[in-house]
Amino acid sequence: MHDPQRTSWVASARGHSDFPVQNLPFGVFSPNGSPPRGGVAIGESILDLKACLEVGVLDGPTAEAAAGSTLNALMALGASPRAALRARLFDLLSDDAPAAVRGLESRLLHRAADCAVHLPASIGDYTDFFAGIHHATNTGRLFRPDAPLLDNYKHIPIAYHGRASSVRPSGTQIHRPAGQRKRADEAAPTLGPSRNLDYELELGVWIGPGNALGSVVPIDEAANHIAGFCLLNDWSARDIQGWEYQPLGPFLAKNFLTTISPWIVTPEALAPFRIPQPPRPDEDPKPLPYLWSTHDQASGALDLELEVLIATSAMRAAGTRPHRLSIGNTSHLYWTPAQLVAHHTSGGCNLRSGDLLGSGTISTPDASGAGSLLELTEGGRKPIELPSGETRRFLEDGDEITLRARATGTGRATIGFGECRGVVTG
Repeated sequence: MHDPQRTSWVASARGHSDFPVQNLPFGVFSPNGSPPRGGVAIGESILDLKACLEVGVLDGPTAEAAAGSTLNALMALGASPRAALRARLFDLLSDDAPAAVRGLESRLLHRAADCAVHLPASIGDYTDFFAGIHHATNTGRLFRPDAPLLDNYKHIPIAYHGRASSVRPSGTQIHRPAGQRKRADEAAPTLGPSRNLDYELELGVWIGPGNALGSVVPIDEAANHIAGFCLLNDWSARDIQGWEYQPLGPFLAKNFLTTISPWIVTPEALAPFRIPQPPRPDEDPKPLPYLWSTHDQASGALDLELEVLIATSAMRAAGTRPHRLSIGNTSHLYWTPAQLVAHHTSGGCNLRSGDLLGSGTISTPDASGAGSLLELTEGGRKPIELPSGETRRFLEDGDEITLRARATGTGRATIGFGECRGVVTG
């Protein structure tokens, strides 16, 4: 299924930069105003899984779970049923599919541009980690130049519980949040719209099978509890955050909206792009045993190229292409996805199918891959200049931010995530 020579009878999928037949990510969509149902992205189309059941090219409980208005039931089934369904879908969409299946194209496929996309699951809980060590270092240096990382950072995956109710799919507008903010030159806080609105480039991790309250997920089993991945933008009001976060951390600065890409890219699709976790420097502590697995260290990281683009309202009006702000890679995460799951459950917390984890902002050691404007502008002190002649400290109304991710490799078809996009409004 990863043979790059295999192609699809869906013409737009051949050589597609995100959704070739080797990908087949799951999602939930509405065709032509119809109720939401499960689908699979293939090229510039969406395969309608409900229609596949109706015409008889799919059957069984796994396909029925994948065709529902949310994918929680599919995610709960785990890796084996999901992989078997993916193999069946590959057979249906490959060039050597039966002629009878290809003859049903008008019934089974919808133009993606004509469809609405929805959250792929009902999200019970959302937890945002802080696993991007370069982001942690860059932001810490702004406030603690001599000791940017706190003592616990290299021992424990840091996280906070976010707001699941405000997670939305790509394309949702971002209303500038209001809250208390206080500049250093102000004697008291004022209530008003955020002056320092920012984005954060993250990898989203979808939970598959959960665990019972009071139980733990061992590190060697943690990957089996991951249903897939998406892009995640943890929009952040930096001025509100700077005033409110002491002593308990983010609240209003983060809970107004989190944007995700709508397709769940499965672990099976990303299998060729598993890589060893980069070795820690010799002076770094070895994680405690519950976080350490030789197998996970050998193949638990992902090699995904990450990109952030901006298009201001003036740029869009002039027809100017979006400007790339940064390009990075998920290999810069200090903790693997499996380590995040193992730590989350280590105290007995129960994860449930459809729960969402954010990796934390992913940045590179230099500014070329900074995952936020906070880093790119050094806290707003050094505005960046755009090709349009505009400058930005933080986001202005009308700015559109787009996150992209792709897995590429010699002898492999490219696996993409689709866009994670949002426009800031006043």
